[in-house]
Order: sequence, then structure tokens, then C-alpha cells
Amino acid sequence: MTDTEKTAGEHPLMRYVVENPEAFAHNLAAAMENLGKAAAAYVEPRETGEVKATLAEELTEVTKTLAKVGEYWISDPQRLVEAQTRLMTGLIGLWGASLQRMLGNEVAPAATPEPSDKRFQDEDWRKNQFFDFLKQVYLISSRWAQTMVTDADGLDPHTRQKADFYVRQIAAALSPSNFLLTNPELLKETVSSNGANLVRGMKMLAEDIKAGGGDLKIRQTDATKFKVGVNLALTPGKVIWQNDVCQILQYEPATPDVLRRPLLIVPPWINKFYILDLTPEKSFIKWAVDQGQTVFVISWVNPNERQAGKSFEHYMKEGILEALDVIEKVTKVREVNAIGYCVGGTLLAVTLAYCAAVGDDRIKSATFFTTQVDFENAGELKVFVDEEQIRILEDRMSERGYLEGKKMAGAFNSLRANDLIWPYFVNNYLRGKEPFPFDLLFWNSDSTRMPAANHSFYLRGCYLENRLAKGTMEVAGVKLDLSKVTIPIYNLATREDHIAPPKSVFVGSGLFGGPVKYVLAGSGHIAGVVNHPSRGKYQYWTGGPATGTLEKWMAAAEEHPGSWWPDWQAWIEAQDDRRVKARKIGGGRLNPIEDAPGAYVRIRD
Repeated sequence: MTDTEKTAGEHPLMRYVVENPEAFAHNLAAAMENLGKAAAAYVEPRETGEVKATLAEELTEVTKTLAKVGEYWISDPQRLVEAQTRLMTGLIGLWGASLQRMLGNEVAPAATPEPSDKRFQDEDWRKNQFFDFLKQVYLISSRWAQTMVTDADGLDPHTRQKADFYVRQIAAALSPSNFLLTNPELLKETVSSNGANLVRGMKMLAEDIKAGGGDLKIRQTDATKFKVGVNLALTPGKVIWQNDVCQILQYEPATPDVLRRPLLIVPPWINKFYILDLTPEKSFIKWAVDQGQTVFVISWVNPNERQAGKSFEHYMKEGILEALDVIEKVTKVREVNAIGYCVGGTLLAVTLAYCAAVGDDRIKSATFFTTQVDFENAGELKVFVDEEQIRILEDRMSERGYLEGKKMAGAFNSLRANDLIWPYFVNNYLRGKEPFPFDLLFWNSDSTRMPAANHSFYLRGCYLENRLAKGTMEVAGVKLDLSKVTIPIYNLATREDHIAPPKSVFVGSGLFGGPVKYVLAGSGHIAGVVNHPSRGKYQYWTGGPATGTLEKWMAAAEEHPGSWWPDWQAWIEAQDDRRVKARKIGGGRLNPIEDAPGAYVRIRD
């Protein structure tokens, strides 16, 4: 350490000394007052019965799962000793290295974060020996806990998947970066502001618990900067039809002539459709209109008790099939190209199988965005799906007739806790800073409810029993067989998708009876799909039929830079490139109800 560094003003430890104790004490008292308000916001709805305590049930599930891992190690004393020895060896090695460092010797760290890990970027996680020691203890311990799951023999695949997920959640929560006294960046900020950050943070905590109705609804963006229909979902169009399940939107043409076949987009009802129409610079809907597509979109209702009994059959008949009737009435064309996104794609596949069985041939081509039809290799959402967890969920849904949107949002966020939960927890409540405005995260927080009948059918029929892939699913009294679906299909997967993994989409391609073009895009479930060509981001791969294994397909596939959108447009035109004069909204046969994006999409949970 240099003489300069040893001066009182520059000594590294001085960065952690409170300069104004009086101001600090005042702010600490104010922060505690706000923390009390947060506690009251949490307790009050539970005392009044508005919110039922579910933590015990959730902890019971975690405990039972991890106990099965523990049984494997405890059942053999030698095996247990070996596991403990591995942990102690790592910690003792770290202790020895720390002693060497105290003596002034250069020592390689015993554990380092992954390059993608953004939690330990402050320089004191490396330079300050105390914080560096904490960091390495955490990394060694959490990685050891992970190996305890991966090395436990005899676990069934579902139990292993749940245990791996729970250990990762616990490890993410216990990171020293999440606590004031063990995070150097937070400590420095608290000292330099005399605790003003904690006052702001606890105030935001109280506000977010109140906004969540007694549950913490972490703000991921500045929601005041966005409004649907004002600076999001701006593509010009009209609502031309509506019922209890959905509104149907038609968009104004942007070209003098359009493709003869109109395009129907079926979005997921787990989220809102405007992910495909965020801003004009990102909008898939606007881009499709600009290519000469006549675009119709289903905007699903945000359901309440009235829709409790609405099932897959209702969403198929009152959603997709009714939309086909509307499109035919407006355009006087029976033939339609259809797109389904995520669970909207699963519903579209169900509809295609139903139509094949009853002789309805109006959908002439189908495009799937990150859609699963075979759930054997489904993503991490399978962690939440087994008989016991579904039963608990069904009991909760029966009380109101729907699953609250915040429950589904919490499940999705937990899949990427180190990206979507803990950074915002630290930034908002410990640093006291508002998150940056980000349209994608505003959409992500704009959650929707799930009708009880629909959600139960989806979890049991798809995730739990995989009936669509097995050919045993029945909808509206019709047994569904995907091999009877012979229309051309464009099946898009994304390489980093944790919800609809590329392998799952690849395997599902083989269930259809017609030609399937499998395309793999870079990035994940959202960014890989919403990738405007003008941005020049990511890449995509094309190849032969989706046969064999994904690994062999990838080895022979051709990589293309940028967005897959132009490739899809070329594929659409290859099916039928005939053009007609641009169509008016409603076609002179239906009167518009209101401007796009409509009223249904504005209903917030």
C-alpha cells in the first residue's frame, strides 16, 4: 500500500465509515419507519383474509424434495463423509490462500464467478480481502450444494429437476450481493448518502407490497413511462369483433396491394399480444403489414370469475375458429396463414388437429413461435408441475375461478432469478433507485390471469400427461392426431429458450404429418422472436428436415446473420404469392368497435 493510500482520506476502509452520524441516524429511523409500513402492507391483507398464507405449502414442497437428496447422502456414512470432505477441502484451501494473501503473497483465487455473472463487478469484491473471502465462500458452498443434487443417484428425473431448481433459488437468494452488510457497493453507497438510499428503498418496498395486494410485486421498470396505445402497441388498426374470450383486431394496410391470404396471429394468453407490437422500431405486426400482409390478431381477455369455466375448447372455438369466420367475412377469402406464439401455438396446433379431424381446411399454413406440442423435453416450468402441485393450484383457483397473474409472473421470473428478481431487489430496495424505463420489462410486468378450467387442462393435458403428443387428447369430443395435420409448417425455436427449449420444439416437429421447416434463432424466448431486421442482431440457422437429433441437425445447418423475419416472409410467399388490392378494415361488412389495441389488452391484473 502506498503512502498516499495510507492517508486518512484515501485509506480504503474510510470508504465504509459514516461521516455524518446524526444524518445517518435520522435516515436509519426513517428507513425503519418505512419498513414498518411495508410490514403492515404485507400483514393487513392476511389478517383480513384477502390473501391466504401459502408459504407453508410452498416450503413443504421444497423441504420434501431436498429431503430426498439428503436421504441419498445420509444413507451411506462413507458417502456423507466424502461429500463433507469435498466442501471442507474447498473452504480450507480458501482459508490457506487468504492467509498467504494477508502475508502479501500473490495467490490465485480458489473460486471465481462465471464471466456472465454480474453480481460481483465492484472492484472491492476482488481488492478487499474481506469481501473477496465472502464471495469465494459463497461460490464454493453454492457450487458444492449443486453437486450434491447432480451426484445424488436414484432420484427420478422430476425430483432431480425440482431439487436442482430449488438449490439454485436458495443459492441466488443467499448471495452476499443481496445484503447490505456483505455488499461493498451497497455499503459505500449507504455511507456516502448517510442512509438516504435505505429511506427511498424501504418506501419503494412498502409501495410495491401494497401494489401487489400483500405480495411483493418487484418493479422492473419505471411503469409511468409507458402506456399501451400511447407509446406501445401503436400500429394503426381497429377492433372489429369481440366476445367473452377475445377481441379480434385488423390492421390498416400499408401497401397498395397485399397478399391474397390474410394472416391470423394467435398470441399466448399467459402474456399480452403487444409483445409483437412494442414500438414501431421493434414491432413484428407493423413489419408484417409493411410486407403486404393483411394482419388479424387475437387479443385475449384478462379473465375474471366470468371466464372460470372457459377451457381449451372455448379458446379454440370462440378464439381461433371464430376469428377464421370473421376473417372470411371481411376478406371473402377462406384460405388463411396462421401464427401461434408459445401457448398460443399449442392452441393453434390443437386447432389444426381438430380441423383435420372435422374437415375444416381454412388454415393453409402454420407458423409456430417457440411452441411446444411434445412436452417430454419441456423447459424448467415442469418444476411446478406434478400431481400434488397441480392439486394445490386447482384448489386455489377454485376459490376465485382463476389464477392470479402475479402468481404466474412470479413463476416465470423465478426461472431467471439472478436476472429478473435479485438485481431489482438490490437496485430498488437497498440502493433506493428507480429502475430504468424498458418497454420489454413493462410488458413482462403486465401480467394476466388464467381461467381455472383452461389452466388446469393445459397443465394436466400437456405438461403432466403429454396427451397431445401421445394422441390421446380430446377437445370438443374429438380425439386429436397431429399426424393428420399435413399443411406446411414453419417451426421457430430459439437457442437459449428456457420455456420452450429448442430440443423440445425440434422433437415436436416430427409429430406433424406434412412438411415442417425447423428454424433455430439466436437468443431466447422473447428476444429471439422479437428481432427486427433493422437491428442487425443475433442470427438464425436453417437446415434439412427435423429428423434425428438436434445436435446432428445443428452440425449440418447453415448459419445466417441477423433476423429470421425475411426468411419467414419468403417462406410465406412461397406458399402463395398472389396479391390483391389492399383491404379496408372491416371490409364494408363489419363496423369497427374501437381503435387498436382495444380495451381487453388494457385491463391490468
